[in-house]
Amino acid sequence: MASDPHSHARPAEARVTHVSLDLELDFERRVLRGTAALDLSVKEGVEEVVLDTRGLELRSVSDGAGGELEATLAEEDALLGSALTVRLRGGSRRVVIEYVTSPDAPALQWLDPAQTAGKRHPFVFTQGHAIQTRSWIPLQDSPAIRVTYDARISVPAPLAVVMSAERALGTPPSSGTGRVFAFRMNEAIPPYLIALAAGDIASRDVGPRTAVFAEPALLERAAHELAELEVILDAAEAVCGPYRWGRFDVLVMPPSFPYGGMENPRMTFLSPSILAGDRSLVTVVAHELAHAWAGNLVTNATWNDFWLNEGTTVYVELRLNEALWGLERAELLRSWGHRELAAEVGRMGESAPDTRLRYDMTGRDPAEGVTVIPYLKGAAFFWALEDLVGRERLDRWLRGWFERHAFESVTTDELVFELEGELLGKEEATGLGLSRWLDAPGPPPSGPPPSSALLERLDAAASAILAGADPAELDAAGWSPQATRHFLGSLLSKPPGLEGLSRLDEVLALSLSQNAEVLAPWLRLQARAHNDAACSRIEAFLLEHGRSKYLRPLYQELLASEWGAPLAHRAYSAARPTYHPLVRASLDRLMGRVPG
Repeated sequence: MASDPHSHARPAEARVTHVSLDLELDFERRVLRGTAALDLSVKEGVEEVVLDTRGLELRSVSDGAGGELEATLAEEDALLGSALTVRLRGGSRRVVIEYVTSPDAPALQWLDPAQTAGKRHPFVFTQGHAIQTRSWIPLQDSPAIRVTYDARISVPAPLAVVMSAERALGTPPSSGTGRVFAFRMNEAIPPYLIALAAGDIASRDVGPRTAVFAEPALLERAAHELAELEVILDAAEAVCGPYRWGRFDVLVMPPSFPYGGMENPRMTFLSPSILAGDRSLVTVVAHELAHAWAGNLVTNATWNDFWLNEGTTVYVELRLNEALWGLERAELLRSWGHRELAAEVGRMGESAPDTRLRYDMTGRDPAEGVTVIPYLKGAAFFWALEDLVGRERLDRWLRGWFERHAFESVTTDELVFELEGELLGKEEATGLGLSRWLDAPGPPPSGPPPSSALLERLDAAASAILAGADPAELDAAGWSPQATRHFLGSLLSKPPGLEGLSRLDEVLALSLSQNAEVLAPWLRLQARAHNDAACSRIEAFLLEHGRSKYLRPLYQELLASEWGAPLAHRAYSAARPTYHPLVRASLDRLMGRVPG
C-alpha cells in the first residue's frame, strides 16, 4: 500500500474496513454527536490501531462488547489533525468511539434558514475532500483506505437526510420532534466520499436510475434543468463501461456550496449556479459523472497522485461533451483549456515543481494542489495517448483499466506499469516519453491541441471589438454561455472603456443575464473599467454565489485597483459568513485577513 503523507494511519498494521455511524444532528449547537463503530483488519501480533481525527471531543472508546479501550489522542497537528491511537485488547477487531464534532469542523457547513432557498428550515452538508472527513468521523482518512459504511442519522422533523449511499427501505421512524434515516454503502469507497446533507429536501425521478433532489423551492427548476440525467449516464457507459453504483442521483445544493459539483457516489452534490433555465450548464454533470469511474471506482491512492482522478475525468468529460453536445463544443473546451493551462504554467513558472503531473504535497494541504495543472495537463496526457494509439485502442484499454481496478486505489506507478504492459508497444512508450509527461515541470510535451474553428471565430470577434468595431456587427446568434464566457475572457486583456462596455451591453444584454458563466467575466470587465454603476450588481453577485470558481477571480479583480479594493472588503464583510469554510480560508488569505 502506498504511504500517505496526509494520514497518521498505519494501515499495513491495522486497517479500518467498515464504518457504522449512529449520529444525531444538532442544528442549535451546530454539532454531530453519536458513535462511529469501526471494523478492523489487524496484522497478527499488532496491538493498536492509529486513526485520524480533527477537533473531535471524544466521550468514550470501547470494544465491540462495551469494554473500555485505552486511547491516546496526540497533540493536534495544524495540517493533519490529531492521531488517535487505540490499544486493542484481547484480539478485539471492533472499536466504538463516542464523540461530538466541533462547531467549527471544516467538513461541515451549517446554514441558517435565511441562507437556504426556502428560507424556513436550516441545512447542513459535509465536504470531506481532501482530508476533512476526519473532522466529522474518526477513521483512517486516506484515499488508499477504502471502507464500506452504514449510517443511522437522526434529525429534527420535518427535515430529511441524504447520503452517498443507498437509502434503507421503509418509512423513517419519527416522533413529534425527530426523524431517523438509515443508509448502507456496500461498495468500498475512500473516506472523502462519505457525504451527508440534511434539510428541507424533496425529490423527483427523472429516469430509471436517476432522480433530482433539492429544496422544494428549487425542485421544479432543478428537475427541468436536469431532466436528461439518464441520457448523460448512457453516454458515459458507452465510453467507460458499466455504471457500478446502482443509481446516479443528484442533490442541488444551497448557494454556499463551494464547487460546481462533488462526485459523491449515488448522490452527487451540484451547485445551484447550474440552474440557468436552458440546460446550458449541465455540462458540469458530465464532469461529476465521469468521476463515477475516474476517482470513485478507481481512486488516487495519495493526493500526490491527484491527477489520476482529475486528468482522466476531464478527458472523459470532453468525450461526453463531444457525444452529447457536438464536436464543436468539445473542441472549444479543449482548446480553451490549453490556453488556461498555458496561462497557469506561465503564472507559476515553467520550472515550478507543482506544474508536474506527479507532484509532492508532503507537508502541505492537498487543497494547494487543486490548480488547473492536474485537470488540464492530465487530460492532455490522455489526448496524447489517443493521438498515439487511436481512440478505439485507448477506449478498450480505459474500460479494462476501470474493470481491473474497480473499487481500488492506485498510484501513478501502477498506471505506468499498466500502460507499458497493456496499451503501449516499446516504441510507442519511448515516443510518448512517460517520464517527461509525469515528472517534468512545464507545459505538456505534446504541444497545443488541434485548433477550434469556434474559438478562432470568438478570437476574431474579440479582436474586432478591441479594435473599435461596433458590437452590433457581431455574429453572436447562437453563442452558448461557454462561448460568451470565452469571448468576454478574451476582452480582459485590454478591456473596452465604459462607453464600449455600455454598447456591448446594449447589443448582448449581458447585465440581464442570469447565467453565472456569463456574469462572472462580465462583472470582471465592469470592475476593470471602474464602473460605479455596476457596484451594486457586483456586490449582489458576491452575496448570491458561493462557488470558488466565480468568487476568487472577481475578488482578485477588485483588489487590484484603488477603486475596487474598498468594494471588495465591503462585500466580503457582508458575504463571508455565507461562504463555505474552505472558501473562507482561501479568501481570507487573499484579502489579507486573519479569521476572527
